[in-house]
Amino acid sequence: MGANGDILDCLIVGGGPAGLTTGLYLARFKRRFLIVDSGTPRAAWIPTSHNIPMFADGISGQDLLKRARTNLEQYGKCIRGGRVTGLRKQPDRFIALVEDDDGGTSQIAAKRVVLATGAVDIEPDLPDVPNAVQRGLVRYCPICDGYESRDQKIAVIAYGAHGLGEAVFIARTYSRDVTLLTLGQHLELNEAQRAKLDEHGIKVVEAPVESLDMENDRITALHVGGKEHRFDVLYSALGLQYRSDLALSLGAEHDESGSLIVDEYCQTSVQGLYAAGDIVRGIDQIVVGMAHAAHAATHIHNYCDLPTEDEPGGA
Repeated sequence: MGANGDILDCLIVGGGPAGLTTGLYLARFKRRFLIVDSGTPRAAWIPTSHNIPMFADGISGQDLLKRARTNLEQYGKCIRGGRVTGLRKQPDRFIALVEDDDGGTSQIAAKRVVLATGAVDIEPDLPDVPNAVQRGLVRYCPICDGYESRDQKIAVIAYGAHGLGEAVFIARTYSRDVTLLTLGQHLELNEAQRAKLDEHGIKVVEAPVESLDMENDRITALHVGGKEHRFDVLYSALGLQYRSDLALSLGAEHDESGSLIVDEYCQTSVQGLYAAGDIVRGIDQIVVGMAHAAHAATHIHNYCDLPTEDEPGGA
């Protein structure tokens, strides 16, 4: 959907659920677009999601992505492997610098850009277990699968107020047996926050994890301070690293964590630059990212031929 030297209606950066849904809408609007996908969507880590309507038995992230790509590609070849390493804004277009999978580089011009680059979870520092979240040994979304963990013994790996918030969320929603693991960091909480711990019966273990036991690709026990702790489920609440560098390089408004602030059409503070999915400030859910995509793609279709500068009629 667009040859070298052409100006696309839209460039989509990222091939996760939000990027693929953006592409589906633009394809059906008969717009000329391209998705550049680095092949590292966070959704691929999901073992099974039960929060996506119409999949009563749940669906894995890999299967969801495969179905979305197959659905989109019936409209034509529109996904290209590679990584967008730079983005410049000109009066009537954006210029993206792309590093292809084969190591070559090229440039793509587009009137509008949708960033669906997402985020990556900060991995817990567990002994001899790298990438525990990616490998599914530690979960990262109690909104997605907390229901399946109900009434079980749950540990939350986190520090500070954010970790307390997630532990309280789990304790008041799914389980009365919740422990907060700080992996050796002192938990700095005020009196009101300490009262929250007591109110929900949340235990705190601040000593570092010395070793752990594995069985059948599952963490069965953690050894902390000479004691053995066993949990049915471990969650990480260490936060996200947002892949928002391209937007920040153009001066897009963001919060202190780097997630992007958008308007009701999912347009950033940079005219013509949109964002969808986990990269947007708010709740990190696949269905929310798909909603972002619908808003952004429809606005792009309706205003694609107007200027992207801050001037009357710009959009």
